[in-house]
Amino acid sequence: MAKVRDIGVLFKLRLASLVVVSAVLGYLLGIPEGAFSWWGIIGLTVAGTLLTGASNALNQVLEVREDGLMKRTLSRPLVQGRLSGSEAVIAAFVAGGAGTLWLWLQFGPLTGILGFISLFMYVALYTPMKRHSAWAVFVGAFPGAFPPMLGYVAATGQFGLGPGLLFAMQFMWQFPHFWAIAWVLHDDYKQAGYHLLPSAQGRDGRSAFLIFLYSLFVVPVGMLPWVFDLTGNISMIIAVLAGIVMVWPAFKLLLTRDMRDARRVMFASFLYLPLVQIAYVLDRL
Repeated sequence: MAKVRDIGVLFKLRLASLVVVSAVLGYLLGIPEGAFSWWGIIGLTVAGTLLTGASNALNQVLEVREDGLMKRTLSRPLVQGRLSGSEAVIAAFVAGGAGTLWLWLQFGPLTGILGFISLFMYVALYTPMKRHSAWAVFVGAFPGAFPPMLGYVAATGQFGLGPGLLFAMQFMWQFPHFWAIAWVLHDDYKQAGYHLLPSAQGRDGRSAFLIFLYSLFVVPVGMLPWVFDLTGNISMIIAVLAGIVMVWPAFKLLLTRDMRDARRVMFASFLYLPLVQIAYVLDRL
């Protein structure tokens, strides 16, 4: 049981659940009227959890040395030696292969390919790039924005404007979200050799300005599903209000560069994504 528990920690099941919720909401937004299927939601949940867990596991395999240098990751199973690297790799490959195959068989080749591309970009591009450049945040925003798009494609079997708009919204949201996290954890990241804030100087005015600027961008991008008649007026209003809730602490951070304001941006961004995506789905229904 201890090994199973450690694999659950390795897979970061709490984080994986947030990713899966985003994919399921994309699925619900794309599902044709009268075609609702619990089996579709269950399949997407299981396959999404397997793929996300595999991504998190391989990320920790590649970063075990860095994880041993940061306070927040010292207790991870690979750092503590409760799991070996080979055990983690085997678990990740089994989960990643099963998740990709499940998506392919249940929802079609396009959904399976999108799932695999997301896994590949996160592990092979974003993870190693974190050691070398703050541009890793840009690269990581691509697989990070896949879940709602993948869910929509799983529902419709094809790519189009709808999944593209969901991708755009989540892609833009990730910049202020992740930079706020990087601001809060900057010292810990620095211990591991990561530099993920947009400014080479770290917590300075340029980083604060870009967090504020991209928080502003979140507002119009969040309105795009309404602009293209994918959703209605209520979700548009909610998207604008939720965006303002992100913009306000980002503006205060620009003025103060205070850690408390960075935390407020971070928590506001955690609230924004599920709130707006749920509003999209309910508005469509």
